[in-house]
Amino acid sequence: MSSLVRHVTIDCSDAYTLASFWARVLDAKLAEDDKPGAPEAVVDSPGASLLFLQVPEGKTVKNRIHLDLRPLDRTRDEEVERVIALGATLVDDRRRPDGTGWAVLTDPEGNEFCVERSQAEHEATRRLAE
Repeated sequence: MSSLVRHVTIDCSDAYTLASFWARVLDAKLAEDDKPGAPEAVVDSPGASLLFLQVPEGKTVKNRIHLDLRPLDRTRDEEVERVIALGATLVDDRRRPDGTGWAVLTDPEGNEFCVERSQAEHEATRRLAE
């Protein structure tokens, strides 16, 4: 018998606030018992559950692991603009003139994540290459 990943766990200084940001990004909900000031908060979404744990130390270096987001109902560029409006910061723009590439952003606590092209954008690029 094998194991499965139950949560992706993210250390942070304010579990409820950061989980609330990610719940808006993923159009998901916080667990019913999550409240401001709690030492942990969970965002359940169809892709993966995220567990936010409050820790005393701050983030000091680049993440060793990060999330890659693929928008379902909008373009990569529309998704980048949407998550910036929610509080993310664009830190490295790797989008290319031909429409390929991705954008690297940080959440409100400085954790890096990427926004890739949507499935429709991938398919359109593939069709052009054929």
